[in-house]
Amino acid sequence: MSESTSTERGIGAGRRRLLRGAAAGTLGAAGLAAASDHPAYAADRDAPAPDGAASVSVAVLLYDGFTALDAVGPYEVLCRVPGVRVTTVARKAGPVRTDTGELALVAERAMGDVTRADVLLVPGGGNRGTVAMMEDADAHRWIRRVHRHSTWTTSVCTGSLILGSAGLLRGLPATTYWASRPYLEKVGAVYTPGRFVETGKIITAAGVSAGIDMGLYLASRLSDEKVAQAMQLAVEYDPDPPYDTGSPEKADAETQALALKLLADSAR
Repeated sequence: MSESTSTERGIGAGRRRLLRGAAAGTLGAAGLAAASDHPAYAADRDAPAPDGAASVSVAVLLYDGFTALDAVGPYEVLCRVPGVRVTTVARKAGPVRTDTGELALVAERAMGDVTRADVLLVPGGGNRGTVAMMEDADAHRWIRRVHRHSTWTTSVCTGSLILGSAGLLRGLPATTYWASRPYLEKVGAVYTPGRFVETGKIITAAGVSAGIDMGLYLASRLSDEKVAQAMQLAVEYDPDPPYDTGSPEKADAETQALALKLLADSAR
């Protein structure tokens, strides 16, 4: 083993010990106490937590052609919030390919086996994946079924177009990926600017990375602001990008066109 590899492994192990210690200490007692007072803190009706312990259930819907960070960003924030259990769900359990076709995430459970969740999260996807889900009546029925009992129903990026196609956004303010804003009206929603938009129990996030912002907000609602702030530090979410072209309002037409081309060229 090289010296550099040994050092890297040592750093990784030290980081894991630090995070475990923080979770068991500072985050643990305060977070669980706060979450237990929240109305969303209820047992997962489909899969009770071990020893009967209560937990907030979060279901992340995966489908062929979804965008990885849309799902993984909120997951990374929420999966470590005390009392929260995140489960990935798809048409059937097993690996599900992302929009590039080069990465797969594993769905733990099939849609037919999950009827309720405290939080439903629908990620966006590439054009192929989003359009297919906008036309998927079976997925729409499942989304509506879970939504009836959810405390929050959420989306990231073009996931709002899927929620809209399921009939959940009629007349409601919502946001989506910048290039997909015109389509929100076609699914009955009212485009509203913002990194995420909350209307009642529905929260829609803008494109891709905005799911992390929404995840932190959800962390505060599922627990408290201290836990959410600690999770922001835990994932070191402190954006300071080298460029300032992160929204269409800040990017010229040439940059916008190139961005969409890069996405289209990488799609499978």
